[in-house]
Amino acid sequence: MKAVRVHDYGGPDVLIYEEAPRPTAGPGEVLIRVYASSVNPFDCAVRAGYMGSYFNYTLPLILGEDVSGIIEEVGTGVTDFSPGDSVYTRAGVYRDGANAEYVLAFAADVAFKPDSLDHIHAAAIPHAVLTAWQALYELANLSEGQTVLIHAAAGGVGHMAVQLAKLREAKVIGTASIHLDFIKELGVDEAIDYATTAFEDVVSDVDVVLDLVGGETQQRSWKVLKPGGILLSTVQAPSEATAAAHGVRQRMIDSAPPIRKTLTEVARMVDNGQLKPHVSTVLPLQDIRKAHEMIEARHTHGKIILQVVH
Repeated sequence: MKAVRVHDYGGPDVLIYEEAPRPTAGPGEVLIRVYASSVNPFDCAVRAGYMGSYFNYTLPLILGEDVSGIIEEVGTGVTDFSPGDSVYTRAGVYRDGANAEYVLAFAADVAFKPDSLDHIHAAAIPHAVLTAWQALYELANLSEGQTVLIHAAAGGVGHMAVQLAKLREAKVIGTASIHLDFIKELGVDEAIDYATTAFEDVVSDVDVVLDLVGGETQQRSWKVLKPGGILLSTVQAPSEATAAAHGVRQRMIDSAPPIRKTLTEVARMVDNGQLKPHVSTVLPLQDIRKAHEMIEARHTHGKIILQVVH
């Protein structure tokens, strides 16, 4: 099969489009013919070698967490799916991923694709929505009337987080720069241009901060939380000592909710018109280097999709 593999860690130039062995479904697994995948900041971090202390990867490695496609083969013990089923899931976090023509996934993690979406838009959902769901619904337990500040609200995780927060009838404050109109369309109640306004000067007493940026953005976020509030980050473990000093809580988002259960519920929400993934760019798989460069430039909105089947 054709795949994009990393033989050495480094910049986007280490992504090699080449022939690779096609996997075979083992017990409890399904082999998915990939129609579309995506690129997430996590993929860039793995490619650069930053995740080596967390995951025991073996090179060469195929990146790519998001996949929407068709079941090609089922392993022994799999009774929920049959060849030809349209599915989507998050795969490849711990092993070879979906930036290829075929990918293995644990059947227990696979859900049927939303009926109302094509594969390109379905592939925009899994990683982003699972991360946002874990943060807002499970860790923060966001409820009606609370206020959440979402940094990088226009991004992959951010644009799903805004929609999930609005479904809980929370007030949403979002930071962005060139995509302020986009996050307003998503439902953000207060859009802040971080290039011209220091958010901490105009925001206070929020219940939840969802940090998708890290660095000094995270450090400036502590002061906007109300006592007992929570700071959640996908990119940098928040300091327990700093949280205690501000009388708030903190969590690094390093896990996911039950994948099949959540993605099945998300598919229902999508088909009901409650959630909508936004795809800003579609590239062929062989142009994956460009996708990584765009992600690392930090000015994308929605998701960048890699189309495998045309």
